[in-house]
Amino acid sequence: MAGVTLNEVKKRFGAFEVIHGASLEVNDGEFIVFVGPSGCGKSTLLRMIAGLEDISGGEIGIGGKVVNDVEPADRGTAMVFQSYALYPHMNVRQNLSFGLRMNGNPREDTERRVRHAAEILRITELLDRRPRQLSGGQRQRVAIGRAIVREPEVFLFDEPLSNLDAELRVQMRVEIAKLHAELGTTMIYVTHDQTEAMTLADRIVVLRDGRIEQIGRPLDLYDDPANRFVAGFLGSPKMNFLEAEVVASGSTGATLALLNHQGAKLTIPVANAVSGGERVVVGIRPEHFREAGKGDCNLQLDVDVVEHLGSTSYVYANTNSPEQLIVQREEQQGRLDTLNVSIPSARVYLFDQAGKRLQ
Repeated sequence: MAGVTLNEVKKRFGAFEVIHGASLEVNDGEFIVFVGPSGCGKSTLLRMIAGLEDISGGEIGIGGKVVNDVEPADRGTAMVFQSYALYPHMNVRQNLSFGLRMNGNPREDTERRVRHAAEILRITELLDRRPRQLSGGQRQRVAIGRAIVREPEVFLFDEPLSNLDAELRVQMRVEIAKLHAELGTTMIYVTHDQTEAMTLADRIVVLRDGRIEQIGRPLDLYDDPANRFVAGFLGSPKMNFLEAEVVASGSTGATLALLNHQGAKLTIPVANAVSGGERVVVGIRPEHFREAGKGDCNLQLDVDVVEHLGSTSYVYANTNSPEQLIVQREEQQGRLDTLNVSIPSARVYLFDQAGKRLQ
C-alpha cells in the first residue's frame, strides 16, 4: 500500500490551464473521493496520477517517490474506467488474467490472483462466461477484478458506476465500500454524484473549475461548508439560498430582511461580519425548516409540487422569484397549496454575494 501526494500540480492544454496548482495528501489506506460538476477537472487529475496524462507543473508522489516521469505500468496503480472495456471474445477468467499473461507473470501466480479476485467479488461461478452473458453489475465486478489481480498499491476509479441503473448503483456502492474494508488499499474515486461521495469517502475533495474548493470528511463538509458552492453541491436535495439585506448590525448579531418574502426578518449572531445595507445570501437545508412558530422567522410558501418518498415528502415552493425553496417534511397526505414554515436562526448559513462563507 502507499499514500499519494500532489504538490502544486498543474495541467495545461496549450495556453489554457485546466488544473490550477492542486495540492493534496492522500494517506496510506485512505478512501478519497474527487467530486464536482462535469468539466471541473476531477478525471483529468485522476488520469495524471495514473500517468495517462502528462502534468504541466508540480509533483506527484506515490509511496514517497516522485512519479512524474514514471510509466503508468510502473506506478503501482490500477485504474477502473467508466466503460468496462472487457474483451468480448474472452471469458471472464481470460479477461482477468490478460494483463498478467502479457507481462509474463508466472502461470501459477496468475491463477492464484484470479481465484482470489473472483472470491472477493463473488464471481467464481462466472469465470467461464463471456461478457455478453453478464449483467451490467457483473461486468463492473469483472472490471474491478482486473484491477485487483494486479495487486496495486493504489486503486483509481473513474466514475465506475455511471453506466448502471439506480438499484445497481446502490448495490455496487456497498460492494466497493466492502472491498476497501477488506483490502485496506488506498483508493481514489472520481464521481459527479455527491451521494456516492458522501457514502463512500473517508475524505472528499470538492473541485470546481480545476481548483480544490475544500477537503474534509463528508459530514464535516456537509455541516461546515467553506463557501456557497460547496454548501450547494453537497446535499440532496440541495441547500436553499435566499436573497437578503442587512437592516441592522451590531456586536451581538445582525437582522436580515428576506427580500422575496415580504421583508420577513431574521436575526442571526454574526458579530460585526456584515454592515447595514449589505446584500447577503441566507442558506438553509430542506430538513432544517421547522413548523410555523417553532423557529425565528415565519414564512408562508405557495406550493408547486410535492414529492412523496414514503416516510418523507419534499415540498417545492414558488416564491415569485428565481428562488425555489425545497422543504423536507414528514409524509404529507392530500393536496397542499400553501405551507407555513419557520427558519431557526441556529441552522442558518450566511454568504456574501461572491459566495464567501460569513456564518
